[in-house]
Amino acid sequence: MAASLDNAPTLSAAPEDERVVWPKRVVVTAGMPYGNKPLHFGHIAGVFVPADAFARFLRDRIGAENVRFISGTDCYGSPIDEGYRKLVEAGEFEGTIEEYVLKNHDAQKRTLDAYDISLSIYEGSGIGRCGDVHQLVTEKFIEKLHENGHLQRRATLQFYDTEADMFLNGRQVVGRCPVQGCKSEHAYADECDLGHSYAPEDLIAPKSSVTGTVPEMRPVENWYFDLPAFAGFLRERVAEQEADPDVRAIVPQTVKEFLGAPVVYIKNDEREAYEAIAADLPPHELREPEKGKQSFEIEFADIDARDAARSVLGGAGIRFRTGKALVPFRITGNIEWGVKAPVIDGLEGLTVWCWPESLWAPLSFTMAANDKMGLPRGSWRDWWCSPDAEVYQFIGQDNLYFYGVAQPALIEALRPGDILLPGETDTPLRQTRLVANHHILFGNKKASSSGTVKPPTADELLNHYTVEQLRAHFLALGLSQKSVGFKPKPFLATPEELADTRVADPVLKEGTLLTNVFNRLARSCFYEAQKNFEGYLPLGKPTAAAVDRANETLAAYDRLMKKVELHSVMSLMDDFIRFANKHWTEGIREAELAEDDALRRQVLVDSFYLLRVATLLMHPIVPAGCERICDYLSFEFDDFFSWNYDLEDVDELCSAGEIDEGRHRIRELPPRFDFFEKHPSQLQK
Repeated sequence: MAASLDNAPTLSAAPEDERVVWPKRVVVTAGMPYGNKPLHFGHIAGVFVPADAFARFLRDRIGAENVRFISGTDCYGSPIDEGYRKLVEAGEFEGTIEEYVLKNHDAQKRTLDAYDISLSIYEGSGIGRCGDVHQLVTEKFIEKLHENGHLQRRATLQFYDTEADMFLNGRQVVGRCPVQGCKSEHAYADECDLGHSYAPEDLIAPKSSVTGTVPEMRPVENWYFDLPAFAGFLRERVAEQEADPDVRAIVPQTVKEFLGAPVVYIKNDEREAYEAIAADLPPHELREPEKGKQSFEIEFADIDARDAARSVLGGAGIRFRTGKALVPFRITGNIEWGVKAPVIDGLEGLTVWCWPESLWAPLSFTMAANDKMGLPRGSWRDWWCSPDAEVYQFIGQDNLYFYGVAQPALIEALRPGDILLPGETDTPLRQTRLVANHHILFGNKKASSSGTVKPPTADELLNHYTVEQLRAHFLALGLSQKSVGFKPKPFLATPEELADTRVADPVLKEGTLLTNVFNRLARSCFYEAQKNFEGYLPLGKPTAAAVDRANETLAAYDRLMKKVELHSVMSLMDDFIRFANKHWTEGIREAELAEDDALRRQVLVDSFYLLRVATLLMHPIVPAGCERICDYLSFEFDDFFSWNYDLEDVDELCSAGEIDEGRHRIRELPPRFDFFEKHPSQLQK
């Protein structure tokens, strides 16, 4: 019998204290790819496929109408501005910057569709309804931050290229990261490619990418969010995350790195110079270098004291690096290509820095998705404000500073009702739940388009693998635990290895489960029904062995999904599908040896039931093949792919007449049919 739709179903097989209670409504986000290029395989493997699998699971688990899966192109920011400028200068693009972004957006959308990424909406921060809503939300967000006393008007220094006679945006300045311990040689004006933020004047060896000259610093005025004021809130939040077993350890670990007191690191050989000006520095604590360390530390009470010390140290010619710390978070900038900032206190002509507006873009995208569905104005608050709702944000570890530090503080800075549009009611925004993945490497190295070995694009991979092979492999990598190498044989093997069929392709490990074992289980059931049961699926109660194993798997799967441990889900399903296949093989052999028709029927009842459970649980992972199985079983998708049943037989999906007759008509399966196919390049020639 079906469970009540008013409550998330629980599984009777799970002990009371292990039953999973799911929110009534969920938003799943998958970050925002920059609009300056097609999708890298890391976007697909590290963010979109995991987010899609989770969103698909939730649609099956709590109802598709209760899930929003959102993303969009990040249309603004210096990477896009700079990428466009370079292509135009090289004569490789002739259109406007809007056309440039839309071209890349369309390419991204085609790739996402090819990988079966089932987004509720994919537009962009400057595209379609999302773009319109995002401009309104941005204005409201910034105005409320100012009204609540959390914005600071600061005159800061910005890089200026005197030869080009222009202020430089973030990506038009390159240098070395000044953050202690960071080895990045790809640092920009105020952030490096490893996600560290710093003051522009701290960048080491800056150079203009426009003219190749050393830029000078000129003062500009912008709005900054008082992030250091939220240190206490962030420490409390980190403590909660550390106590939550469903939060990945990398999240609080990374956030805590920014919550210490402001520190400056000075090389040991600068000790004498430091002591000569120490009295001129704001009050600080000196810490001697640990054994083997090349720098000593000076710690300050707050970021303003550290910034004052920077000026003194720089004036004395002392080399230093700053540690990670909470610094004022820039909200606006001075480049033309950006979301327009509201005019506050007469400060006009500004645009919004792409990072802060991307942090509230999921809000805008949820509103736009609901608008497109024809839902009432303000319905987005059922997903973002209701106590029985949750927002899961899938991100890469490089972006944890922004989503784990800045975004929570920005949300905390708002009062209930601050983001109200006309006709909406007054409730506070809820904090989001971060699902952070480690790096996916290409081979054993971090993927880089500037490296010697070029990583494949997401589209290029489809010339060698099926979408389902790749989805299964990406989910099995275990990026939730550590950085893992992606090692596709066609791109990394030597010519000798490519020619040697004995050299396995690591990417096909999980695909073999699909193309061999899962295919075999499904085909066996269909062909047996066609051969001995007149093309009908026999109904009845499965054996206790089949039901118990299925219930154990369902309960374990549910718990693993709550933790979003997708690699463990893959391992669980490998065991279950192999169990179901073995159960069929051994059972049908026994029935045939004994010439026992009743046993033959029971084996088929068991196997169709196990196939039903396996197909339901694999649906989020490899949707196309699972929906093909459902189609041939002649069940309605909405019923078959739902946890809103007892899940202890197949009869509950059938009509009363079919139950009385004891059988259900299924479609005829052609000979040698594959529900999960190999890529043509993998077939023996």
